Amino acid sequence: MKTIEQSIEIDVPVSTAYNQWTQFESFPRFMDGVERVEQRDDTRLHWVAEIGGDKREWDAEITEQHPDHRVAWKALNDEGPNGVVTFHKLDDSHTKVMVQMEYEPEGITESIGSFVGLDSHRVKGDLESFKEFIESRGSESGAWRGNVDES
Repeated sequence: MKTIEQSIEIDVPVSTAYNQWTQFESFPRFMDGVERVEQRDDTRLHWVAEIGGDKREWDAEITEQHPDHRVAWKALNDEGPNGVVTFHKLDDSHTKVMVQMEYEPEGITESIGSFVGLDSHRVKGDLESFKEFIESRGSESGAWRGNVDES
């Protein structure tokens, strides 16, 4: 199992960063390789992405969600990553976003890419794109402020 940890400081309030992150269907606008994310209900997502040159689809369940603090998820069929994103208020207009993900590289291409750090670099690039996306907008495109607790 491979673990990736990345973080970035963003020049928006914590609620703005969190609210935008919960707009899962907007992920293709700032995540490289993500073609589509469909939110099926409050806790279920369907992902379509290109990984290591291969198109992949998987379902994920949000296992924990607390406004302005964290969103955790798990892949339902071991096809995608498990992880957590946490939001840390630095001051009234700055937020640190931290991503921790675990996944199992599949095949030689993904294994080599993981070995040389391409996966970690991709997550860092996605965070940088998220920063640019939300800072250029100045506000979130929507919000879901509900709580989900691990069952």
